[in-house]
Amino acid sequence: MNVYNHYIGAESIQPATGEYLDSQNPYTGEVWAQIPRGNADDANRAVATAKTAFASWKRTKPDARGKLLLRLADLIEENSERLAEIEVRDNGRVYAEVSGQMKYIAEWYRYYGGLADKVEGSVIPTDKSNSFNFTRHEPLGVVTMITPWNSPLLLLGWKLPTALAAGNTVVIKPSEFTSASTLEFVRLFEEAGFPPGVVNVVTGLGTEIGTVLVSHPDVAKIAFTGSDTAGKQIYKSAAEDFKHVSLELGGKSPNIVFEDADLEAAVMGVISGIFAAAGQLCIAGSRLLVQSSIHDLVVERLVEVARHTQLGDPMNPETQVGPVTTPLQFKKVLDYIDIAAKEGARCVLGGEAHIDADGISRQIIQPTIFVDVDNSMRIAQEEVFGPVLSVIRFDDEEDAIVKANDTIYGLAAGVWTSDIGRAIRMSEELEAGTVWINTYRDVSFTSPFGGYKHSGLGRESGVEAIKEYLQTKSVWISTDPSTENPFVMR
Repeated sequence: MNVYNHYIGAESIQPATGEYLDSQNPYTGEVWAQIPRGNADDANRAVATAKTAFASWKRTKPDARGKLLLRLADLIEENSERLAEIEVRDNGRVYAEVSGQMKYIAEWYRYYGGLADKVEGSVIPTDKSNSFNFTRHEPLGVVTMITPWNSPLLLLGWKLPTALAAGNTVVIKPSEFTSASTLEFVRLFEEAGFPPGVVNVVTGLGTEIGTVLVSHPDVAKIAFTGSDTAGKQIYKSAAEDFKHVSLELGGKSPNIVFEDADLEAAVMGVISGIFAAAGQLCIAGSRLLVQSSIHDLVVERLVEVARHTQLGDPMNPETQVGPVTTPLQFKKVLDYIDIAAKEGARCVLGGEAHIDADGISRQIIQPTIFVDVDNSMRIAQEEVFGPVLSVIRFDDEEDAIVKANDTIYGLAAGVWTSDIGRAIRMSEELEAGTVWINTYRDVSFTSPFGGYKHSGLGRESGVEAIKEYLQTKSVWISTDPSTENPFVMR
């Protein structure tokens, strides 16, 4: 049994209440760790510590901040296997994917380590003959980061190095279901040489500690990844104090296959988009839009490939789909499968919990494919967050665009076609923050990521993302401070 504590000011701090929450292995069902059940006292202590650290961290030279991030990146690579094992145990993602993901996370820290000393202001050529005007970009202050249970360290990596490179200090609140990997990870900051208090972690229930962090008057920004329902509440709370926010929320992404596509590549892209990570991806291509002329052929091939998916122990390198992370989410996905059947969708694969040789489901759901889906059905409009695919027919390009955009979400979209003109037209018309052409799930530290509509606000990754953690100041200097009429604007 691993017992963790809060990480505040580079110290292991027991929760104020002395209470802990059990962390359950989704595959075995065993409680393997305990995390602190934090409350307002813990949140206030973490924010106060981060605020104190900010006074000196914001004055740390950008190149020095960058060197610390580069050193941290090396430590992430050195510890990637250990961190991957912890995350698999905590959330059930398959090790084959998580192990590679952990090594890749280091690149975000390298990228922003290199960018830290390249944030530049501008000299503005104004219309004032006797004034000199320039801009400077300054850090916001204390940033609260709230991360989800599906990819804790990857999605933290899309936020944390950006904020640190910009000169902010941070309080992290990971999901209560998957806090262990984050609590292990932050120990590397001390080893890398970061000053105490620059990065802090407090854990517990969202209603008991998350809400305190979001509404805290000394927090300047909230960076959140999660559901659009929770995002709305955070946005409303942040507005009370005019806090900055970046919200990476849910999705109901269309994966669109035209009749001129490379069908084998498209089928593999569809499989990757919905069944990888047991469908627990904000970018999951959960709506498959297929041109009517090839509908039956694509469905037949999809069923054939998906039928042979390897289900089981996420630590087994052969496993392709592991368990759903939480019991609550497991039940939710099964409920949506029932809803789809009642709405008239026809299940052609899966539709049940997987039972292993010992007669146990282990929270694994079979890859599930529904056909005869109308775009108005709940299964086509609401985020299931599981290995459930809705197949929807379309007639032509215009019909595909209408159906693809007919959703409150706009996180991502995929297009499969051999027509370059169509590819460009679709990329222009689709209401999504990311559009993949003849591929799916490509992400990089160099490329901005974020959503339209209910899929969120702001961007992560790439050069643009650092602006999310900075505020711009305009500075005017008079070159001729002569006495003029003080009642007239200069």
